[in-house]
Amino acid sequence: MATTQATKSKPHINIGTLGHRGHGKTTLTAAITKVLADKFPSLNKAVSVAEIDKRQEERRSGQSVCTTHVEYQTEKRHYAHSDCPGDIHYVKNMISGASQMDGAILVVSAADGPQKQTREDAVLARSVGVESLVVALSKCDLVDSDEVLELVETEVREMLSDVGFEGDTVPVRRVSALRALDGQKDQTTAVLNLMNEVDSAIPIPKRAVDKPFLLAVDEVFDLGGRGVVATGRVETGVIKPGDAVDIVGLRETQKSTVTGIEEFKKQLDKAEAGRTVGLLLRGIQKGQIERGQVVAAPNTVTPHTLFEAKIYMLSKDEGGRPKPFFNGYRPQFYFRTMDVTGEMKLRTDGDDNMVMPGDRCDLSVALMAPIEMERAQSFAIREGGKTIGVGRVTKILA
Repeated sequence: MATTQATKSKPHINIGTLGHRGHGKTTLTAAITKVLADKFPSLNKAVSVAEIDKRQEERRSGQSVCTTHVEYQTEKRHYAHSDCPGDIHYVKNMISGASQMDGAILVVSAADGPQKQTREDAVLARSVGVESLVVALSKCDLVDSDEVLELVETEVREMLSDVGFEGDTVPVRRVSALRALDGQKDQTTAVLNLMNEVDSAIPIPKRAVDKPFLLAVDEVFDLGGRGVVATGRVETGVIKPGDAVDIVGLRETQKSTVTGIEEFKKQLDKAEAGRTVGLLLRGIQKGQIERGQVVAAPNTVTPHTLFEAKIYMLSKDEGGRPKPFFNGYRPQFYFRTMDVTGEMKLRTDGDDNMVMPGDRCDLSVALMAPIEMERAQSFAIREGGKTIGVGRVTKILA
């Protein structure tokens, strides 16, 4: 764990970059850190593309595989930024990253326009509670025609309206992140304008600091004899070193104690709701905790396997299933950072024993493993590498 103490003087926001593979999410993330480091050198440190895509697989393919977290500050705010993978094979990592965001920057290449993964990322972001977006129309240096840029912008707005965002009013900023990294003045200004838009368009959420502590585990790191570090966003409450916690979900609940708290290599004396932190947990081995579990105040949450829900199944044109499903259908359910198989139980009267693409319905779900969940919690439904539906818990049964 780090030794530098963190200071907090500005509102904290969790955001990230979403979008199709190759549309420039990582390049934009690097450009934001560089431009802000140049403007506010005492507050920020530039992070290169190579530092963001630091894994061997990422460097070999030139594409992000895992979500990477960086921090930076504008004049008004402190941001924890998650750069999410855009490849369809790593959507699980994208969902986990998006579930920790208060808002997002949707990156769309001006040269290509919105693609299948652009739409799916918007659907998934909406399903995990991301309600505020700013669109970065990237790679604008590759498009000479203002008419083409306007057409792409219109297409993006229509797509966002289709999936539940206010497409007509979502801010859209044109930028070339690559040219900003090269120091081209009009593009460094474009990046600053983008972040000014993020400051204005993504509201500061009201943090539930008065509720019991809960953090959904995103990643786990082994520190050998010192224990393990579980990272994630604090959803509710406050945690301090020395506090006892429960580790809930997937297996029998385990007891532990938080012995240290870290945020971007800086120690914290406490972490409140909204902060993205790492918790050093005493007496827990790496194989005893994993992504999808939650770390919570003792005796405040219990795992569940059976619930009722309202769901919407995407139509074929929206990227959903081409055929209906019936009782006993077993897709994957994505809650926060967790994905788990569940069996759907439909009504047996009339036409309700079959659900068509594009239908909305009420049903019950039996999960194959116990997870922490709450009434009104949203989730995504996936099958065969694509998102096929979204839903919300209406009643917990067991």
